[in-house]
Formats: sequence, structure tokens, C-alpha cells
Amino acid sequence: MSRRQLFRLALGAGTAALTGGYSMAASIIRRPIPRSGESLPVIGLGTWQTFDVGADPAARAPLKEVLGEFARLGGSVIDSSPMYGRSESVAGDLAGELKLRKQLFIATKVWSSGREAGIRQMEESFRRLRTQRMDLMQVHNLIDWRTHLTTLRQWKEQGKVRYIGVTHYSAGAYDDLARVLETEDLDFVQLNYSVAEREAERRLLPLATDRRIAVLVNRPFAGGPLFKKVIGKPLPSWAKDIGCTTWAQFFLKFVISHPAVTCAIPATSKVAHLIDNMQGGVGNIPDTGMRERMVNYVAAL
Repeated sequence: MSRRQLFRLALGAGTAALTGGYSMAASIIRRPIPRSGESLPVIGLGTWQTFDVGADPAARAPLKEVLGEFARLGGSVIDSSPMYGRSESVAGDLAGELKLRKQLFIATKVWSSGREAGIRQMEESFRRLRTQRMDLMQVHNLIDWRTHLTTLRQWKEQGKVRYIGVTHYSAGAYDDLARVLETEDLDFVQLNYSVAEREAERRLLPLATDRRIAVLVNRPFAGGPLFKKVIGKPLPSWAKDIGCTTWAQFFLKFVISHPAVTCAIPATSKVAHLIDNMQGGVGNIPDTGMRERMVNYVAAL
């Protein structure tokens, strides 16, 4: 079933039809944060572009529905950044309206240079996201990471943040990212990984495992081109063996099947897409042989 068909089904029959009559919240796979043992659902929610809509109630309404459904289906990890325009404020406001703060695991980033500028920006993120304690604060794209990690370690000791980490979205930064993971005491790393962008498998994912660092995955759909590649093309018949009925589930199952991955964070502004994504976090997980089969199939398209 295509995403467009799923969306029509959601409009006509409601989300119950899409969840197959079972409790996805109880079925979604969870993975532990290595440093603490706290478990997180393997599918989260990104906010880049999708939540950057401002204060217009009509523009916010679909996002409120997405966030509410995300929580209802057992989701918790929501990731944002001051780099994402108004996304932090929108996510914070909607979470407040829906009274979801206790259920959500809120992650954001610092994206500035200099200690004082970083502190100001992070304090503004606390305000926008309507929280007094951030679950995860990350240094965005390694910008002035030494300075910000010094602040974040102090804040972690004070209980102001629960976990700290670093991020990047490009394989071109992997050497720098690896050096930080090798030398710094971190809880999380966020990086790009998908069936089409597998560079992280070579060094970073094994390194994260060795260093007991949780992994958040951005770009699980390679930024969108994966869907363009499979337009009009059917899933392989063997996709049913891992419970996949859509390409989104196929792509997400590949990502979360890597043992180093803690949570993938696809972004969406549509409820049907959100439900589709969440279904990628239930059922059978591809083993090594199936993962290789998935890579080869997509590469041959």
C-alpha cells in the first residue's frame, strides 16, 4: 500500500484500521540507552522543516494530531534544534497543550559558537520546549563542541540535562565525529544512516557500540531520494517475512536492525505517514542475511 493510499485510508476509516486492531504502544520494539539501561522506542519523531510553521492554528493543527498520535502509539523521542526555525517552539507548545511532557523524551541541540552564546541558546531552547530539564542536549554538527561539552557536563552534574551527545548529518564529517567519540565521555551520537547511506557501518556504529554510546539516526530515508527511487515499484515478496507492507517500513526496518542503533527519527507532518513509520518499529527484525538482501535489492532498482 502506498503512502497516498494509507493517507486516504486514515481519512476515511480512522487510525484504528491502520494499526491492525492491536496495541502498537505495547508492541513497539524498545532499545536500552547503553549508559543507563533506560529503554526508548526504536522509532522517534524528527522536526526539521515539518514543525517550522509558526503560530498559525491552522498550520499547527496537523502537527498537533501527529504528535498526539505519536504518543498514543507509544512514541517518545522527539528531536529538534534551534537551527530548525520555529520547530522547537511549535513542538513545545503542542506538547504542552496535549499534556505530553512526562511521556516524551525531548532532545535538542546547541548550534552556536562561544560559551555564553551557547548557554543563551540552550536556555532559550528550554523555554521554547517548555521544560526545566532536557532529556538530551546535543552539540549540533560538532560546532564548537569542546566549549559546549564543558558546559553540558556541568549541567548534567547539576541535573539540568539527563544525557549529552554530538551530532552530524554528513559522512564527510565522520573522521572528526569518530575522534570525538573516541576521546569524549558521551551518552549519545546522532548521525545519518540508511540503506542508501551506509558509511556509518564501517567505523562509527561499531565505535558507538564499543564506547557504549546510544545512536539516534537522522536521514533514515536518505533525505527523501529513497522514495523517489522506488516510486511505482513493488516491494519484494519476501518483505512480508519481516512484516513490511510499505517502503517506509522496509527502509526503517533496515535502519533499526543494526544492533548499534537505538532510535531512528524520521520527520513527518502527516498522521498517515506517522502511523506508517511507527509500524516500522514492530514485528520481526531483519537478520544479517536479510539485511544484505535488502541492500542488494535496493541497489539493483
